[in-house]
Amino acid sequence: MKPLVEVLTATTEFFKARGIPSPRMEAELVLAHALGIDRVKVYLLFDRPMGEAELLPIRELVRRRGQREPLAAVLGRKEFYGREFVVTPGVLVPRPDTETLIEALLPRLQGDSVYVADVGSGTGCIGLTLALENPAVRLYAIDLADAALANTRANVEKHGLGKRVGVLKGNLLAAIPASRPVDWVVSNPPYVPSADIEGLEPEVRVHEPRLALDGGRDGLDAYRALVPQAAARARVGVALEVGKGQAPAVSEMLAREGFRVDVCRDLAGVERVVVGVKG
Repeated sequence: MKPLVEVLTATTEFFKARGIPSPRMEAELVLAHALGIDRVKVYLLFDRPMGEAELLPIRELVRRRGQREPLAAVLGRKEFYGREFVVTPGVLVPRPDTETLIEALLPRLQGDSVYVADVGSGTGCIGLTLALENPAVRLYAIDLADAALANTRANVEKHGLGKRVGVLKGNLLAAIPASRPVDWVVSNPPYVPSADIEGLEPEVRVHEPRLALDGGRDGLDAYRALVPQAAARARVGVALEVGKGQAPAVSEMLAREGFRVDVCRDLAGVERVVVGVKG
């Protein structure tokens, strides 16, 4: 038997040795998850004895995080826009910066029924958040990867949105039948330049899907493919997350297709979202 505080200290040191940011906080989160308690309760239970039956699953979680698997995948969840989403291994983890996309688009979703296409849905957090915030949204959640589609479906079920969401496998907007309406296209596409991927943290470089990261030589390949399709299908507009320094190029692509363009900054002041509206 070991007291919880000893397990916490050992986990913290293990994480620190493997270069994990905020090792103490992450150790607390892992133990809290394993024990099914809130993180703050870890401090109230320092003297709690822990037997081998409890330590075995904790060791597995600690091992996975020690290999730099993203914490969200280890815990199986991540908060996004105030809600918890299921996160499975091999799927892009939701980022706080992406909440800028929600803030930019929500006020523009007008009408009794608004058809939104979330291209590259991943966990589904973008499109599903729009649907949860606005009951008029009817969502197409599109991805090429089976792991991402399964993750999206898990979150559709978790949030009770089965009647308003279609999960589709396919390449960009080709997944949506031509007869179906599309008002808005929204996407957080791959935008990391290929040469930059090896410099990313192991959590991203090793464990997140390259398909969701690699934007080609200049990071803009996905926009070049998606913008013309969005111009042809979207009745109202398009909202795209972009990488640092990419907003001018993406804005120009949208302007060439006849969109009126607006750029929105994230909380760090980075131009993070480009919105194009028809007309």
